[in-house]
Amino acid sequence: MNEERAVERVAARAVTVQRAGRIEDGACRHLLVWRAGPGWRMAGSGVLGGGLGERHWVLNAQVRAGYGRLDPAEHLAELAAAQGLSGPGTGLMTAAEVDACTWAEDGGATALATTGIGVPTWAAAPEAAAGAAGAAGAGYVPGTINILAVVPAPVSDAGLLNLLTTATEAKVQALLEAGYDCSGTPSDAVCVAVRTAGPGEPAEPFGGPRSLWGARLARAVHRAVLAGARADRERRAEWDGPPTHPATLPGCGCEDVLAGAPSPVPSGRGPSGQGPGAVVRARGAG
Repeated sequence: MNEERAVERVAARAVTVQRAGRIEDGACRHLLVWRAGPGWRMAGSGVLGGGLGERHWVLNAQVRAGYGRLDPAEHLAELAAAQGLSGPGTGLMTAAEVDACTWAEDGGATALATTGIGVPTWAAAPEAAAGAAGAAGAGYVPGTINILAVVPAPVSDAGLLNLLTTATEAKVQALLEAGYDCSGTPSDAVCVAVRTAGPGEPAEPFGGPRSLWGARLARAVHRAVLAGARADRERRAEWDGPPTHPATLPGCGCEDVLAGAPSPVPSGRGPSGQGPGAVVRARGAG
């Protein structure tokens, strides 16, 4: 019964992610916004509004490579205000091209990733390598693999933190399958959203990869990151950095970047043994 209610809720209120542009550092730079509204609890590592609690929106802003501001939380708050966002929310940054975001759904769980793997690294790197990636006193380095994962069901605090871990595990699995020798980049970020429980409504206690919602979230994250990682490698073979333009254009905005088909896997073998170019299908189909 709880699963049926969750499916009904996601059908009535699907995740809608908008794209907008703004002029910054001499160029139009884009950002993604999910205006979730009340009724969502989130756990995440975003530099603005990270942690665990009620959140009403998520913003993922593209900034220039070599971002040098020392107040990223304040910067994100300014961008949120410019988008008319109010109340508690969370903000993430990336130097990756947010227009190239990839997404997937599985059984109602949705995952969206912006992927740029310019500085691949292992989490448990030797001290010298870790120091080179983030020297003491250096400015904030935007995360380059940012993940938003949404589960349309109430989940306990422990289960929500477990979902965060599960999403990270799925990311690493996808990177390895895409042929990368790393666990991520030095400052990746992730945000997982679940519904707030209604009166008398039980919350799912588990979020591991073999729980109901953990398994669905893991598959969605895996597919989104796998597609993004492969696409990022292909882009880097052709150009040195995301394209920019000096003014905001009509095509910079989009009311729903998830309105089209889920992201294709551009090369190699797709998830679940699918062949090259397999589509990351909605709601776990295929």
